[in-house]
Order: sequence, then structure tokens, then C-alpha cells
Amino acid sequence: MAQALALAAEGPRGVNPQVGAVILAADGAVLATGYHRGSGTAHAEVDALSQLDAGQARGATAVVTLEPCNHTGRTGPCALALIDAGIARVVYATSDPGAVSGGGADRLRAAGVDVVKGLREGEARALIASWLTRTRLARPFVTVKWAQTLDGRAAAADGTSQWITGAAARADVHRRRAAADAIVAGIGTILADDTALTARDGDDLLPTQPQPVVVGHREVPPSARVRQHPREMIHVREHDPAKIVADLHERGIHSVFIEGGPTVASAFLRAGLVDELLVYVAPALLGGPHLALDEIGIGTIADIMRFHRPEVTILGEDILIRVTREASADGSG
Repeated sequence: MAQALALAAEGPRGVNPQVGAVILAADGAVLATGYHRGSGTAHAEVDALSQLDAGQARGATAVVTLEPCNHTGRTGPCALALIDAGIARVVYATSDPGAVSGGGADRLRAAGVDVVKGLREGEARALIASWLTRTRLARPFVTVKWAQTLDGRAAAADGTSQWITGAAARADVHRRRAAADAIVAGIGTILADDTALTARDGDDLLPTQPQPVVVGHREVPPSARVRQHPREMIHVREHDPAKIVADLHERGIHSVFIEGGPTVASAFLRAGLVDELLVYVAPALLGGPHLALDEIGIGTIADIMRFHRPEVTILGEDILIRVTREASADGSG
């Protein structure tokens, strides 16, 4: 299973999960290995089986990081491929939560295959944690970030906003950008601030970069810094948050980091599509009209939008407050 997990990590994150497989002979010798190389390519089990001669897998054991799938999409069901190959035993780490793709273990058992679940499950789930969350939500996990003063302002009266928070808070933002699959900003923010949507350490780019996404109908200027991003810019000509996340979901994006200013942040909150808030608070005051949020559709205290599990981090002189929409397991905030 350790070998299968290492193989799985070689595959790309995307629409399908990262999966690795190892086929073992009765004496424990490795007959073949495989992993999933991306949407439309052979699944890990089929990749491994394709390296064997007819009948060579009969009576063998398949060790797989994820329960073999049980549906026909762009490829056939892996559970059936294992049965047809004569595999006698399947050991897998964690179950497939998909309503359509799950159920492979039951199909294998019904065909007389010995099935064992749960070997190194924690490691397997950690590897595909973002895919599992995306599958559960049926969309990417959405984080909204903003910086504000103590009085809730995101910019001064003249519209200037750099910098509300200090260097430590800004460095934390860049680390979190780098951990996301995509970073989203509205076209208004791009035109006003010419933000690059990169993840940086000072002036240097971090090794991993989020996919830059600009939302809105207006054109991105040819000279915009976002066009020099190391990854190709995606322009979603849409304002509806539900359609935006659906577009990104179809592209295989697991996590979205939204830094689009008050208009975009408020739109996603109104739509109920925010899973996590990162609010960086500077011990300062600005006053004036430029609030960190616009209207979010709440007219009365009974409709208050509550978040849970607050985490507070001191970053230099600033404070990061992180909250999520999910309550803790015992139901407390």
C-alpha cells in the first residue's frame, strides 16, 4: 500500500482522484503497478492490468488506494476489470464516496472476490482530501479572504487600500494562495489594482502557484499583470457565483481562494457558497464609505449568517480570524 500511495501521488489533481495500484502474485512478488494520469486516461487498476499477459492476474491480489470504481464514464468500471482479469483479492485504503462511482467493493464481493478495506486509510484520505471535499460538496471548496481595519473598512475614502495590514499578514496570505488550486478576482479589482494574482515570498514567486481566474464581462487589458502569471489565466465571463463555481468544478479545480474585493466576496456570501472566511484585521481606523463587505442579503437579526470554529492567529500587529460554515462535530460553535 505504501508503494500504491507513492504512485498515486504521481498523478495530477483534477476531476478524478489520485489513485495508485499494485498487483501482487500469490508469493507477494510485484507483478505490475499503475496510477491514474488524469481525466480520460486509464484508471490505476486498468493501467496496472494492461501490463500483464492474459491470465497472468488470475489468483493475484490488487492493492489500491481507493475503492475500485463501479461505473462507466470515459472509462469502464475498474471493479469489473478486476473481476474479468481473475483477481482473487482486493485490498483498498478508503471508500469511494461517489453516488455513481461508489459500490465497487460490493460488486467485487458479489463476484466472489475477497475484499479488505481500510489499510492505511488515513494516508489515502489525506492524499485526496481536497477531491473528497469537492465530491461531497459537488463543487470546489471556497475560501473568501479580505483585510480590514477595526471599523470594518477595506479602503480609505479616496479608494486607496495598500497596505491595511503588515508584512507578516501579507506573507500569510501568499502562503495560503499557494495552497489553493485557483485564485479568483473580479474584473473591477483587476482594472483598479492591476493585481498579479501570484503567490510570492517577497519579490520571488513561490514554487506552487494558483490558477488565476478573472470573473466579469469586461476585457482584461493586454498589459495587465495577471497576463504575465506563470499559469494561464482563466476568464469566466460571468457574475453569478453558482455559475462561476460550476465552471471551475468542470475544470477539475478543488479549492478556490477569492480575493476579489467587497463586490465579489459579498456575492459569494449572498449565494451561500462560502465554506471558509479568512479575515485579516489591522489595529487601525479609516472611517469613510469603503466597507469590507457590501449587501449580503440579510434584513433582520433572525437571518444572521453565522460561522463556526473560530481560530485566531497573531501576525505581527495584525490578527487573522479564520472561521468555517461547518459547526464542530458535537454541534457547538
